[in-house]
Amino acid sequence: AQLLRGDLGESIINRTDLTFELAYRLPATIEMIVGALLIGVTVGISIGVLSAIRRNSWFDILGMIGALLGVSMPIFWLALIMIYALAVNRQILPPSARLDAQIFVDRRTGFMLIDTLLMGDFSAFANALWHMIMPSVVLSTVIMPGLARITRASMLEVLQQDYVRTAWAKGLAERAVVVRHALNNALLPIITVVGGWLAGLLGGAILTETVFSWPGMGTWAYRAILARDYPVVQGTVLV
Repeated sequence: AQLLRGDLGESIINRTDLTFELAYRLPATIEMIVGALLIGVTVGISIGVLSAIRRNSWFDILGMIGALLGVSMPIFWLALIMIYALAVNRQILPPSARLDAQIFVDRRTGFMLIDTLLMGDFSAFANALWHMIMPSVVLSTVIMPGLARITRASMLEVLQQDYVRTAWAKGLAERAVVVRHALNNALLPIITVVGGWLAGLLGGAILTETVFSWPGMGTWAYRAILARDYPVVQGTVLV
């Protein structure tokens, strides 16, 4: 009955309402997952398409080797390597958090990018976007390698169809043939797979948020497991 009313109970450790904590942390996780999804889909599909139309070229070979390495690479290891290379060694990107400590944002939606735009503070928006780059890139590797391989296989199958050969024979430009004729018909299995990988992004968010100290559901669930805070664990698993 409490669950149907949206009441998830309260934390054993902090005695805070779980629904309030969820409303605070869920937007952070969704924001990172959406960023990872955009990066993974854009880069993965682009690599797959280019590998298919340049089959057996150096780009195709390097792309597939990179996809195999990406599939086998532990996400927490990649996160630590990126933090060392881009935050500690070079200080190019921030290593943790969603914003610099000195920046104040009026929370309205919980989505940092949206809230900074609603405030009209574009420097804070750029800062929030800058903080989101590394976690989103690391999380995108959950889907990017597999998506590149599936896109390549689907495109190779479509490129051998008669209507694509007819388009080439008509003298259409390569971009028109690849995008308008081949890619449009190759997207169906790709979209199906992307929908199934959203759960994988949620699972990967636990490791990514823990390494980058991202204040989302993953970090919340990890700390709850260590503290044996079972209501929090139940709430995060339910969501």
